[in-house]
Amino acid sequence: MPPKGERRKQQIIDTAKEMFISKGFQSTHIGQVCEKLGIARGTVYQYFSNKKEILYAILDIIVDKAEDILDPDDLVSFINSSPGKEELMKFVEERVYRCLQTISNEPIVIKLIYKEITGTDAEISQRVSKFLDDIMHIISRETKELAANGFFNKNDDPDIRASMLIGAVTMTVYQYINHGKDYLNKSFSKTITNIYLHGAYINPED
Repeated sequence: MPPKGERRKQQIIDTAKEMFISKGFQSTHIGQVCEKLGIARGTVYQYFSNKKEILYAILDIIVDKAEDILDPDDLVSFINSSPGKEELMKFVEERVYRCLQTISNEPIVIKLIYKEITGTDAEISQRVSKFLDDIMHIISRETKELAANGFFNKNDDPDIRASMLIGAVTMTVYQYINHGKDYLNKSFSKTITNIYLHGAYINPED
């Protein structure tokens, strides 16, 4: 798709996303998106058959970003370069941090998970569940590779570790949204990343 087409498609996604959050899914119509962007309906239908496809595109973009950030080939290549423990730690921290930022920067996902986007149906709920499965698979795959290389405890279930991380992010962002707190600052994802990788316990002998 030409760059201009990609920009227009992203504009449609971003505008619809704002409306889904503010007006609800059922109350948002393609015509309203077109009106806000000053485009014809036919322009939207060049990219999406209906508004569900726009919603699913939002989820797919996040999965693609997470897949790119936690690319398994990049991880294996870095490990094979024989980095020091501190260098490996920084590399992993940055990957996890960027992945968490990608998820937490999309409040519509949190609202979908906790069913706060009005007008959604069973099909959308199933699609959100698939989105969560995809994200957890990506993170679980990362933890398996790290455990195989001695970074994580091999006895820990990688799926549980991934579920705990996503659960922590989604619930914390949900609480922050409801209390009007800033969840977009760097310290938010940094704190969760630190607890996920290092835990909260301080060994007095360290």
